[in-house]
Amino acid sequence: MTRHVLLIEDNEQNRYLTTFLLEKSGYRVTSAVTGPDGIELARGGAFDLILLDIQLPAMDGYAVAASLKADPRTRGVPIVAVTSHAMVGDREKALASGSQGYIEKPIDPETFVSEIERFLPSRGVP
Repeated sequence: MTRHVLLIEDNEQNRYLTTFLLEKSGYRVTSAVTGPDGIELARGGAFDLILLDIQLPAMDGYAVAASLKADPRTRGVPIVAVTSHAMVGDREKALASGSQGYIEKPIDPETFVSEIERFLPSRGVP
């Protein structure tokens, strides 16, 4: 069964690269550009994983993660922050807001898919 990933990312180049890498590895990807749009999609869909940028228009990724974890429809979906926020304390802030993982940008195309797979519930390969 194909895994379905929700990518909440406002940067077009980052969306393109992430989507390309995931689709090449057999994933289905749905994208949102803003936090509120991502929350709406997450609540209405069945996703195996959410990849979440922190710097988003309208609502930052910390607030998005907290909102998704507070909602019974989405609280069970793992969230991985994929962000250029790499200052001291940013990882901890992302994890405290509800993310299970944290990956710094720029992502490494060679290892990105294997990095995010650590956060997927076990059920074999996509």
